Amino acid sequence: MSISNITVFMPSVFTLIGIPGLESVQCWTGIPFCVMYLIAMIGNALLLIIIKSEPSLHEPMYIFLGMLGVTDIALSTSIVPKMLTIFWFHIPEIYFDSCLLQMWLIHTFEGLESGFLLAMALDRYVAICYPLRHAAIFTPQLVTQVAAMVTLRATILVTPTLVLIKCRLHFYYTKVISHCYCEHMAIVKLAADDVSVNKIYGLFVAFTVAGLDLTCITLSYVQIFITVFRLPQKEARLKAFNTCIAHICVFLQFYLLAFFSFFAHRFGSHIPPYVHILLSSLYLLVPPFLNPIVYGVKTKQIRDHVLKMIFSKRHPDH
Repeated sequence: MSISNITVFMPSVFTLIGIPGLESVQCWTGIPFCVMYLIAMIGNALLLIIIKSEPSLHEPMYIFLGMLGVTDIALSTSIVPKMLTIFWFHIPEIYFDSCLLQMWLIHTFEGLESGFLLAMALDRYVAICYPLRHAAIFTPQLVTQVAAMVTLRATILVTPTLVLIKCRLHFYYTKVISHCYCEHMAIVKLAADDVSVNKIYGLFVAFTVAGLDLTCITLSYVQIFITVFRLPQKEARLKAFNTCIAHICVFLQFYLLAFFSFFAHRFGSHIPPYVHILLSSLYLLVPPFLNPIVYGVKTKQIRDHVLKMIFSKRHPDH
């Protein structure tokens, strides 16, 4: 039997089934995702307003945090609205090109998130290990250049995945994607053509971005900890360490969820499909939801500004 008799040629529409095995409770599953999305949107928007309006936060660390906030808003918005239309309104169809666009947006924003976390780690490294040279090294021009490089890197690395699917994969075994959003491997697995190039390039991008960033962040923190523990005064050690706590929390939850999702997807053949989908969804949605909360709680300037906003509204005469 020829391949064309058992496959679909260049389907115009895909069907996203949501979370396989949990179809009967998807309407309830949508509630926590919606709550996380709303908190992520409000929290990151508030973070951006505070960073813009507070002159003491016009430093590289908080400018990168603002860029991370914009990325978090964009990443959440590229996933959750479509996810909720599947869960609540039973509209699982998505155009082929729209699906590829969603895939490109998700993976590009993942790359941006990782890149900005690396930029923040390097900023902390210079601030703690070379405090007298920090202002001279992290100039506004360098911050702009780093942001441009992070954006270009993610765009240039992710775009070929789009081209490889569009140009190489023409026949598909099914139009049904067992996922709640369009993800690279979820689409590639449907293809009846040879997908080895797509898989190899996907792994190359994952290891180039996550592998390089994780290595550089880890090395930065090794140097930071060595420098901090060499400080003679306990108070100085605590103060230096406190400037890193929020970033360490954000970095750990991002990469731990990423690795759980990555290894479950590729090596967890005995794990139920709904666990795969929930893990990969949480990996993308928990960081945008937690980042503003972590920085709001752990960063004194941001915490003070939020309290000032609250109390100035309660006592407008003061």
